[in-house]
Amino acid sequence: MIFLTLTSFILVAAALGVALLRQRRQMDKLEEQRSRAVADRQRALDFMHLMAEALGEGLSRQELHQRIVHASILCTGALSACIFEQTAANTMRGVAVEGLFPPHRPLPDHVKGKLTTRAKFIEQVLKSEEFPVGEGIAGRVAQTGRGELIADAASDPSIVKHDDPNLLVRSVIAVPMAFRQRFFGVLVVANPVDNSLFSELELSLMQSLAEQAALALHNAEFLNLQIERKQLDLDLSIASGIQQMLLPSQSTVFAGLDFDARYAPAQRVGGDLFDIIVLSPTRLGIVVADVSGKGIGASLYMAVCRTNLRQIAPRHDSPSQALVELNRAMGADIKGEIYVTVLYAIIDIAENRVTFSRAGHELPLFARRDPATGTYVTHLVRSEGMPIGLVPDELFASAVEDKVEPFNAGDTLVLYTDGVTEAPNEEEKEFSSARLADVVRALHTRSAREINDGVLESVHRFVGTVGQRDDLTLVTVKRS
Repeated sequence: MIFLTLTSFILVAAALGVALLRQRRQMDKLEEQRSRAVADRQRALDFMHLMAEALGEGLSRQELHQRIVHASILCTGALSACIFEQTAANTMRGVAVEGLFPPHRPLPDHVKGKLTTRAKFIEQVLKSEEFPVGEGIAGRVAQTGRGELIADAASDPSIVKHDDPNLLVRSVIAVPMAFRQRFFGVLVVANPVDNSLFSELELSLMQSLAEQAALALHNAEFLNLQIERKQLDLDLSIASGIQQMLLPSQSTVFAGLDFDARYAPAQRVGGDLFDIIVLSPTRLGIVVADVSGKGIGASLYMAVCRTNLRQIAPRHDSPSQALVELNRAMGADIKGEIYVTVLYAIIDIAENRVTFSRAGHELPLFARRDPATGTYVTHLVRSEGMPIGLVPDELFASAVEDKVEPFNAGDTLVLYTDGVTEAPNEEEKEFSSARLADVVRALHTRSAREINDGVLESVHRFVGTVGQRDDLTLVTVKRS
């Protein structure tokens, strides 16, 4: 009886010992998992810190790629890492690498002897080779959008086996870098430094790191876009300021003339031009021009046109001859489909006349009292001419001509660009030169400034909610 009791006690004690050992092992395992989770969390935090530092340094995209592969090696303990991007041709290409990362495909025999400068050579190989999406682990991850772990890569038939033992792939992880439906590439790490194999824990860690890397790339793009926009705004502000400086002063006074001009670009800068050139105490040159297109490019051609014409105009009494020389001077500067329409008028108050020439520009509008009826009438004066920079000099010279119109006390001359007459409304109907003539006729007793106010008010009322689509220039001159 005593023997059975002792035996039972020993069995119970042994069972308790086994249970305690199992419990201890389970607790050790849980502690190990907890420690591993803490370590992985710390590595993820370290990676986030490295990415934040990289963004703070304002790195380029290539530099940020390089920082990502470097941080991936530090945080995973891998020997090498590489980022593959998807090209427009639906292929994969290495864009950043660190360490002796194994090339995606076997090395040709003629390059194997070049492995003396391993790191740089492997980097060149990775950045020069391309392979289809879907090929290899990086191609599959790009195709499926799911991370892959090949723990024992040495026994996996899909992994390329290189002759060089330094390029042996023992274990590999590839994860997609994506943020908000935007795919930034595939991040791959190979071969833990301690000769162990990657596990599902490292795969989970790599997925977290890839998310942070994609976020960093997204933020870098956003920051660069904001910087570019601010720089563009600054450039546009400077260009707009310069363009305003090129426009003649509204305070220009010329005896016998009441003058008013309005200029409103559709964008920050525009391609319209008006200018006043004093030729003599009794002769005043007025220029209105329109460069095809809008924006900075058009404004640059406008500035060139103004500079050239200011140099050319004083040499000619004939507006058409001035335009012929302008076409010759601008021919080398104007490229492609860009051209400039110009109307150049010379007002001679001593001779009571206006001599003008058109290079494909809108017709000038004259308003005066009809001596036969005593009523105030408006009419558009037609003449020949082709735009500057559109045809060879000989053809241009044969097409352009001078026209002379009387300009007596009470007469009005209105010059404009198509931003006035072609302004559309909600029904896509244009304001038209007929409406412009009606407004000028109705306001013929007013000052040049009041006539322009009335024209612009009529245009704005006509277009309604459509808004301004084209650069607009309006110049009104009254003979007092």
